[in-house]
This record gives sequence, C-alpha cells and structure tokens, in this order.
Amino acid sequence: MRQTGASVAEFLDRVPDELRREDAHRLCALMQEITSNPPAMWGTSIIGFGRYHYRYASGREGDGPLAGFSPRGQHLVIYLVGEFADRHRAALARLGPHKTGKGCLYVKRLDDVDHDALRELIDRSARIHRGIDRAST
Repeated sequence: MRQTGASVAEFLDRVPDELRREDAHRLCALMQEITSNPPAMWGTSIIGFGRYHYRYASGREGDGPLAGFSPRGQHLVIYLVGEFADRHRAALARLGPHKTGKGCLYVKRLDDVDHDALRELIDRSARIHRGIDRAST
C-alpha cells in the first residue's frame, strides 16, 4: 500500500451511505487531531494520517500511515497496530459494539461506540508506530 495523490474530499464525497459518509468525516477529523497530520489517500480506499517506516525481521520494509481507516459498506474499518486486541483489552471492553481483526477494528456507527475509548486506541496505535510507546509492542 502506498500513499497516492488522490483527493480525500472526492473519495469521501463518493461514499454512498449518508450516515457512513458523516461518520467518515468525523473520524477523519478525529484522526487528524490525534496525529496532527492531514489526511491522505493510501491505495484506493484507505485514508491515512502521517507516516511511519517499518522493517520486519525478514528484511521486508516499507511505509504505512500512523493511523488510517476506510469507510466500507458494512463497517468503518479502523487500522491499528497489529494484534492491538491483545494489547488493549481494557479500552476495547469500554468501546461498545465492535469486531476485531489482526490489525483492524470494525465499527458500524461512531455514535454506537465510546469516543474516549476509540480515541485511546487510535492515539496508542499512532504512538507505537512513532516509537514513542514501546511498552505495548
């Protein structure tokens, strides 16, 4: 996945569901506030904020956004540090209705989740990517 020059505003304007589009705008503002970075398109459907460089033990390396999300059909997919569900159980317990994947958090509506818990998860993930919070890695 690479950062592109595509317009975030145009991408958000094309989100077909009005409520999902409103949530995407709100999540965009929240992630920009947390990371202090403007939104940018990564690939064709991910909005990312900031950049970090990673290198795996295998030697594979690349860049990724500090925080990112995609307004998909059924959920807002929020991209967090890998295996965050094991690391941040307390925040997830407060979050409200959600599903998790290895590095993804799925929520249907922002109004259904605890905003402080969501902010904590996004902030903690960005801090880990920045190398500020290594105690959680």
